[in-house]
Amino acid sequence: MEAYCDRGLGCCALADQRIAGAMVEALKFRNGKHYRLLAWCIMPNHVHVVVRMLPGADLATVLKSWKQFSAKAANQVLGQRGHFWQREYYDRLIRNEQEYIRAIRYVLENPEKAGLNNWPWVWTADMEVRETAG
Repeated sequence: MEAYCDRGLGCCALADQRIAGAMVEALKFRNGKHYRLLAWCIMPNHVHVVVRMLPGADLATVLKSWKQFSAKAANQVLGQRGHFWQREYYDRLIRNEQEYIRAIRYVLENPEKAGLNNWPWVWTADMEVRETAG
């Protein structure tokens, strides 16, 4: 499934900047309250997020809120109703610094691997630090 998604196959509604923008809004909405965003990448047909959950927050609940908000916006843009996202999601626990670095690198390099040069929908907390310091 990962290779299928990375090749850009299937529905690519997230290539629409209005839908990708809604996904970014969803990701940022509770950042700092329920989780800390570390990196994200919105591909044309899927999303990668590296996040640190804060105490008391539940990953399933956070994902549900992301999906609900972005699905509503996507359905409005597409003029459709019903499910937008697949029911399941894939999560991975990051146990050490090497896994963290590998996860961040994977997210940031995903567009280029898929042939999406200069893809605008990629972000890492390191970028934010550089922007505010610069």
